[in-house]
Amino acid sequence: MNEKTIRFPVKTDEKIKKIAMKLGRTKLETFIQMVDYFYSSKKDPKDISDELLKNTLLRNHRDYIGFIKTQESELLIPIKRDADRMIKGLQLVANYFKEDILAQNHKTLAYQEQQKKECEENRRLMVKINQSLSTKEQLKVQFLNILKSYADARDAFGMMTSAKDKAELFQKTIANIKML
Repeated sequence: MNEKTIRFPVKTDEKIKKIAMKLGRTKLETFIQMVDYFYSSKKDPKDISDELLKNTLLRNHRDYIGFIKTQESELLIPIKRDADRMIKGLQLVANYFKEDILAQNHKTLAYQEQQKKECEENRRLMVKINQSLSTKEQLKVQFLNILKSYADARDAFGMMTSAKDKAELFQKTIANIKML
């Protein structure tokens, strides 16, 4: 291995010793690693504030911000616009539902209630008609019984029955018919 020597002040030697002790390496290893670091990072050892690093960070930061703005304009804004449009559409549907469909439901319920009342009224009328028919049949039967008893009583009369008895039978029959 070819070796070269570098001369530097004692103060710098003390600093390298402290760094080497802190890192747990020899002074030579520490020096070689420092040279490799500056060589690979292309940093200027004189630049204590690390201006190159700041510029790189700023450039990367600008790139990220540009990327985010691009994503915002190409994706987020159209998505938000579409979401707003969809929300407005849903609000229109909800309003239509509230106004028209609920109103129609109320009308339908009212019609159903009206039909229910009409069906109940029809049922009552059918019961009355049925009662009337049965009453009419009963009247016929009672009238036939009265007529039969009149015919039987008249046939029981003989030649000698007085006109008064005949008139009385007729009056009783008429009274029975009137009581129906």
